[in-house]
Amino acid sequence: MEQKNKNNQPKMPKFNMTWVYLIVAIGLMAVFFMGDDSIGQNSSISKTASYVEFQAMVNKGYAQKIVVNKSDGTLQMYVKPEHIRKVFKQGVKETGKNPFVKVEYGSIDKVESFVEEKRNEGIFKGDFSYENKRSNGLVDILISIAPWILIIGFWFLIMNRMGGGGGGGVFNVGKSKAKIYEKSNKMEVTFKDVAGQEGAKQEVQEIVEFLKNPKKYTDLGGKIPKGALLVGPPGTGKTLLAKAVAGEAGVPFFSMSGSDFVEMFVGVGASRVRDAFRQAKEKAPCIIFIDEIDAVGRARSKNPAMGGNDERENTLNALLTEMDGFGTNSGVIVLAATNRVDMLDSALLRAGRFDRQINVDLPDLNERRAIFQVHLKPVKVDKNLDIDQLARQTPGFSGADIANVCNEAALIAARHDKKVVEKQDFLDAVDRIIGGLEKKSKVLTAQEKRSIAIHEAGHATISWFCEHANPLVKVTIVPRGRALGAAWYMPEERQITTKEAMLDEICALLGGRAAEELFIGQISTGAMNDLERVTKSVYGMIAYAGMSEKLPNISFYNNNEYNFQKPYSETTAKIMDDEVLKMIDQQYKRAKEILNEHKEGHKELAELLIEREVIFAEDVERIFGKRPWASRSEEIIKS
Repeated sequence: MEQKNKNNQPKMPKFNMTWVYLIVAIGLMAVFFMGDDSIGQNSSISKTASYVEFQAMVNKGYAQKIVVNKSDGTLQMYVKPEHIRKVFKQGVKETGKNPFVKVEYGSIDKVESFVEEKRNEGIFKGDFSYENKRSNGLVDILISIAPWILIIGFWFLIMNRMGGGGGGGVFNVGKSKAKIYEKSNKMEVTFKDVAGQEGAKQEVQEIVEFLKNPKKYTDLGGKIPKGALLVGPPGTGKTLLAKAVAGEAGVPFFSMSGSDFVEMFVGVGASRVRDAFRQAKEKAPCIIFIDEIDAVGRARSKNPAMGGNDERENTLNALLTEMDGFGTNSGVIVLAATNRVDMLDSALLRAGRFDRQINVDLPDLNERRAIFQVHLKPVKVDKNLDIDQLARQTPGFSGADIANVCNEAALIAARHDKKVVEKQDFLDAVDRIIGGLEKKSKVLTAQEKRSIAIHEAGHATISWFCEHANPLVKVTIVPRGRALGAAWYMPEERQITTKEAMLDEICALLGGRAAEELFIGQISTGAMNDLERVTKSVYGMIAYAGMSEKLPNISFYNNNEYNFQKPYSETTAKIMDDEVLKMIDQQYKRAKEILNEHKEGHKELAELLIEREVIFAEDVERIFGKRPWASRSEEIIKS
């Protein structure tokens, strides 16, 4: 019972330097208030009167003393005790011993002559004096303490800035900003909410098992890994995996960002690293998660800062020491996430610090299907919705992109007052994310519309007759985003890409420009994006993949972003440029040959586009016949 009463006692507020600052400020204000002599006089009440009323009261003999204030043009007439009730309608107890009447005067000479006249008549026998004090109003008080208020406010600002806004000011500047999730404060995300990434999920699940049952592994002589690095493109679920670990693990979980260590003051980052590991050791076994670790873990040799005391480098050194220094961090496992692993320092990646690198790649077909199933749980979807088809129509999408597709589809369905989200809503959402919003209000002339239709029909025709080109889904000439028209494809998911497949894709990209030259007689700027993609692809084939006739089996790829020197000579660069021009020219001629061979079908396709603005794969098949190289993707498209 005693223990229960102790727990029910109200918690006392923790000591904080802010209270000290507040007490000092109140003390300074009290000194100003209590130290002002004029405030002591205000213990008696006062009233305001006109100059005529003042003259009348002096004539009646009410005035005991008159004080003229030259600074603000007022005078104070102090009333004799026996006349206080006549003037203020109150007794001495209510008014105080020295009540006065405050009067504004026009000319000090007139006041002097009036007082002198009444003194000569024997009516006024009191003191007549002058002073230069300002009236003791609230404005005057504020003016007098304004400099101190500014100084105290500036001090608070500096302390909060040094403390990162977390309270405690300069005394907490080196404290860790990690968010702590205890056993009783678990996160809502678990491994059930992480779809796909089965390999990565298995590895992080093992880390949770290490902490829950370490004896199972140590009995065989194994050691618990000290750290695991989650590596992958943005949006693939690295942070989500860490949240799932926090939700599943029955141990404290420290979560922070790499940028939390970066501060404008020297030594703060290293101090925060040490404080984070100190707290973790006290609560071991536990997990420390550092998101975007490249903010502090950038390679020291690649840092452009030459010399000097680099704060990031000091922070990295502290992190390296804490992770595997002379001391031990028994029971502390470090999880970190980054999409820039090539930027990290090699000392950080070695075994003993990050023992494992867990690759979290873009999801494949089956993983996308599982991710769709997770994100579709809260969405009211049509019973006939084919999730497999949605997974096939979103190649290269990350988990974050798929979540965006599901949300966008629900918004589109709600915009059209539907009760459930249908297949077309998801297709529109995919188009919206890839190409941007439809701009049906954009006005095109008949000539522009015909030029765009011929261009897009050229892409569709070439892709239909190239074996390795991606299967066509639909073609549109409705402006979307910055594009005036677009052809949608369903890319085959290949682990490796052959030279022939890349050449077919380049030929299909050049089909729009080739169609303009053949059937319009002039070219336009509509092919700029196509030409940009073609140029990058061909340079990649020659400079990186070694697919050139004159430069075979050579790769000049280098991931060192601070390497300012080309790894090849000017002669090689000239050969490379010639090979690029030659390869593009060959595919451009090939595209024109295919279009000349099927010019009637191309013309019919362009006219159908002008008429309907959007055509699908079945329309192209009706014009050209069945594609010679049918694939599983095309069967999915037709279904």
